[in-house]
Amino acid sequence: MTFYDVYTQYSWDEIRQQLNDTTPEQVVQSLGKSKRNLTDFLHLISPAARPFLEPMAQLSQQLTHKRFGKTIQLYTPMYLSNECHNICTYCGFSIDNNIRRKTLTPIEIEQEINLLKGQGYDHILLVTGEANHTVNLRYFEQAIKQIRTSFSTLSIEVQPLEQNEYKVLAQLGVYAVLVYQETYHEAVYKQYHPKGKKSNFRYRLETPDRIGQAGIHKIGLGVLLGLEDWRVDSFFTALHLDYLQKTYWKTKYSISFPRLRPAEGNVEPNFIMEDIDLLQLMFAYRIWNEDIELSISTRESEWFRDHVIGLGVTSMSAGSKTNPGGYSVDQGSLAQFETCDQRSTAAIYQLIQSKGYEPIWTDWNQSYANSSF
Repeated sequence: MTFYDVYTQYSWDEIRQQLNDTTPEQVVQSLGKSKRNLTDFLHLISPAARPFLEPMAQLSQQLTHKRFGKTIQLYTPMYLSNECHNICTYCGFSIDNNIRRKTLTPIEIEQEINLLKGQGYDHILLVTGEANHTVNLRYFEQAIKQIRTSFSTLSIEVQPLEQNEYKVLAQLGVYAVLVYQETYHEAVYKQYHPKGKKSNFRYRLETPDRIGQAGIHKIGLGVLLGLEDWRVDSFFTALHLDYLQKTYWKTKYSISFPRLRPAEGNVEPNFIMEDIDLLQLMFAYRIWNEDIELSISTRESEWFRDHVIGLGVTSMSAGSKTNPGGYSVDQGSLAQFETCDQRSTAAIYQLIQSKGYEPIWTDWNQSYANSSF
């Protein structure tokens, strides 16, 4: 059994109808519980919950402080390659975009390592396009062996792999794997991914199962907010998370909230997600699941990131470059998407401190494994 077997028991249209049918009384009931289930999460992301954002924010803050303390993990992505064999209509790396492709060499990787270590980072996220002939397991093995000794924790966001390949990466010291479904709307998934291995909806959907079976310490989930109705997509993300936590209960989990940003040749958002919508979604996740890590990237504006600290987020990227070698090697190579918050790492560090929080560079799960809040 995999998550696909669970997924097929649910209807996109029925979930959308349940969201629209939710009443304010149901929202109040869900907020009043001490332990909440998926139905409560559905209530909290519904249109009916919009008038309750203030009590949701207060509760989200309380639960975050209880579980994580007043800390924010800082991380930054290191893009190793923009080569890709997929057509994804929203991505700058899509194979049908006529751009200069680049994959970092060991010498160039070392340059990036030195710069990021100089900025104080001890937690790194490695990112590539999905080009199996170029950035494959052999390339990952070589890069990870080179990078791993310089950082306390190392995460990856690459193409879906087989279970035995994830086991190899786990043995090399990979701490977390991030894999985003993009959208759980199977009927339109193919429209966004018309060519390449990524067009296989089920294979991608079952990737977290293979990661969990391989014993990776942490799995990151998310959807690309803007492709489809964010409320329905987020319910299916939560359904996926619920299944994974019950099946691979030793594994840690995180949720990211990437909103569709401008990129080379990409589509306009199909559904607009406003700042207030993203706040509601973050609060709902925290209230429903106290243990989940919530991550906000530099896709978001300075204003939003300034104000979201303390309201549920547990990790933030800073000073991000979304092109291979973008920190020191090749600042002109094509980026996967435009970042919005372009402030320096030092500026974000100072911002977090000014809010009364402690910025940490390593993964909080390791730093606070024996702590209780």
